[in-house]
Amino acid sequence: MIRVKILLSICILVTLSTDIYAQRKAKADDSEEVYKSFTSFGLTTNTNSGILGGAVFRKSNLMSSTLFGKNQYRYLAVELVNVKHPKEQAQSFNTGARFTFGKENYLFVLRPEYGRELALFNRHDDEGISISAIVAAGPSIGFEKPYMIQKQISGGRVQTVPVKIDPNSTVDPYENFVGVGSFFSGFGQSKVVPGLHVKAALSFELSAFRENVTGVEIGFLAEGFTRKIEIMGYAENKSVYTSGYITLYFGSKK
Repeated sequence: MIRVKILLSICILVTLSTDIYAQRKAKADDSEEVYKSFTSFGLTTNTNSGILGGAVFRKSNLMSSTLFGKNQYRYLAVELVNVKHPKEQAQSFNTGARFTFGKENYLFVLRPEYGRELALFNRHDDEGISISAIVAAGPSIGFEKPYMIQKQISGGRVQTVPVKIDPNSTVDPYENFVGVGSFFSGFGQSKVVPGLHVKAALSFELSAFRENVTGVEIGFLAEGFTRKIEIMGYAENKSVYTSGYITLYFGSKK
């Protein structure tokens, strides 16, 4: 459902941007707004995450050169997102906690990005919206964090351990299972998996004031790691991910 909503939103916004650009192009004059720098923070969701996929910090600086007669900006960003497996299905445990059967690891990805932002359309006297195109790439630093569960051991004690699933073994990985471990447990056992990513997007500035910015960035991202990320134990895992995403951002410009 989230994937459908994101893809539908992308189609609608791209169509609107084309119409707006065509209508405003003929009205361009000296009142067109040009900014030198833009800094913002955003919350993002994507087709490989839940409703809240992660957080983004981005900064754009005006360059001296133009491209196709349009102002271009040096685009820098850092994203921290949670990537889920499509087979993940959380369910409520009898204690009220949420539990995902078959999950072995979380995947958190830190994405430093460098690229270009091209101003396709700038606002006029605080009216309308600004539209820009973004292309960026960079390393992907994946953190494979164990999914922790609680098991009852001898003496009635409860121990928090990572889920270990071997499809060829007859041993039940959930034997003596009594609950789900804390989200913060297991970070010390995380494994770092390097990779690369590239994205293409459109940014729509929707704010009504020149210095304060509210906007939406929508686009597609492709990402590859040096090995398969073992997110689910009873499903096919992969090393390459693609996703559509939407980021709602807030910031300022000057």
